[in-house]
Amino acid sequence: MTSDIVIALSGLAGLALVALAALRGWDGWLALKRLELERSETGGAGGLIELADMRERLRKLEAIASGVDI
Repeated sequence: MTSDIVIALSGLAGLALVALAALRGWDGWLALKRLELERSETGGAGGLIELADMRERLRKLEAIASGVDI
């Protein structure tokens, strides 16, 4: 009877450790995704290329509006 309780408590403790490890991994994955989102929002090389492309399109639209042939 005592050994059954010890086995049950050991299993419960093991399950708790696995659950804590999984939660810690989940938290790390969420932190990684937050960092990726922050990087994409703040720019980087891709953001600079998009900005340059938008400026070029704006320049062309302004030229069309003023009647200048590009």
